[in-house]
Amino acid sequence: MTLQSWNETRFIRRDRVGGLHHCNFEISILQFTILLFKLSLWGVISGALLYIKDDFEAVNQSSFLQETIVSMALVGAIVGAASGGWINDAYGRKKATLLADVVFTAGALIMAAAPDPYVLILGRLLVGFGVGIASVTAPVYIAEASPSEVRGGLVSTNVLMITGGQFLSYLVNLAFTEVPGTWRWMLGVSAVPAIIQFTLMLFLPESPRWLFMKGDQDKAIAVLSRIYDIARLEDEIDHLSNAAEEEKRKKNTVRYLDVFKTKEIRLAFFAGAGLQAFQQFTGINTVMYYSPTIVQMAGFKSNKLALLLSLAVAATNAAGTIVGIYLIDHFGRKKLALSSLSGVIVSLFLLSWSFFTGSSSSSNGVYGWIAVIGLALYIAFFSPGMGPVPWTVNSEVYPEQYRGICGGMSATVNWISNLIVAQSFLSVADTVGTGATFLILAGIAVLAVVFVMVYVPETKGLTFLEVEQIWKERAWGSSSNTESLLEHGERSS
Repeated sequence: MTLQSWNETRFIRRDRVGGLHHCNFEISILQFTILLFKLSLWGVISGALLYIKDDFEAVNQSSFLQETIVSMALVGAIVGAASGGWINDAYGRKKATLLADVVFTAGALIMAAAPDPYVLILGRLLVGFGVGIASVTAPVYIAEASPSEVRGGLVSTNVLMITGGQFLSYLVNLAFTEVPGTWRWMLGVSAVPAIIQFTLMLFLPESPRWLFMKGDQDKAIAVLSRIYDIARLEDEIDHLSNAAEEEKRKKNTVRYLDVFKTKEIRLAFFAGAGLQAFQQFTGINTVMYYSPTIVQMAGFKSNKLALLLSLAVAATNAAGTIVGIYLIDHFGRKKLALSSLSGVIVSLFLLSWSFFTGSSSSSNGVYGWIAVIGLALYIAFFSPGMGPVPWTVNSEVYPEQYRGICGGMSATVNWISNLIVAQSFLSVADTVGTGATFLILAGIAVLAVVFVMVYVPETKGLTFLEVEQIWKERAWGSSSNTESLLEHGERSS
């Protein structure tokens, strides 16, 4: 079907379009529910690590080896995210997801069969590579298949699947605590949702925006007709047609260095990548990877009790993300991030105080419970804001031709930051103390507040074109065409 034939027949198809325009929402939610439960099941390492230490004496005696087992998946994720933008742009969101499923499944099976810590580390590397590709693909796919008025909520559903999966991972841990080969079952079972998603993904559509940019207009229109009613559909086709023509005129493949050549793209990438870095350096995955270990540091020595208390932390994370899905399109991205960071700072100070005071007090049990409360409060404040906001903003702030590559680069920043924190947390805690480590994270959170206030614009409710105009205004000064949009964004915050 050509654009001309579409225009000639669109009124005949009005009833069909009207009946289908919500269908792609269901597809997106189905697809990424499976995807992100799979992504988060790699988090079973937090509980599995307790039992891996029992099986491998070398791991038990080395904080560095424990950190490497956790963080090697992040090395793989860095490589996956760095190449994920190119894979997405060259082969499409669907094929990128299928590749992620295959690699993830292979890694999970290798981990389950690992005869020593080093084969286990190899499996973690492969799992991370799959996660890295998928972390780039999921938010871009959802954003490209969503109208602007609900885009934030749908991208945040992505994060809900991560946090829901983390909660599920602790249930998986508890389910296998009394089974022989405990940690092997914990790690191997994460292949199941990847296999399920691979099967379902074969029947799901490609991103309509990617199809349009690649010149496959027939398939793009067929997918778009499942998202929009007739009036919105015509506007969207016009917009994508113009974007495709603009891309052809440029006759350029966007390269990594191109991101830094244009001022407005530099500003957008700085804001997006900065949010991703601060998301990690404020400690979220330290809490999620090491929460059972942190609970044991606070005085609860039983593996099972540590997992039960960590399960409560993970449940708080999932519940907070549900709140964030509502708030992100009503409260705005910027205010939500600032409110979240304010609570994170208070929680980190409470955690730091509990460890400082508990280490010099005979009432370790009381301060242990205060530490657990501090962990829960940290998650309660972090999950509605700094959990979804960086991913949502990164799915919105880049122009069409830069979205894949900038999304991949910013996700790479996220994984590198994640790696630095995961690979250093136990060593830093051994060197300066757990209380001082949380104090350092609190200081970083204060810097994050300043960064969000100065560099991150409000994107709530704006179209991609309007967001582009905001960056042009920030880069080159006010103009009659863009000033009102910037004011609109800031008022929405």
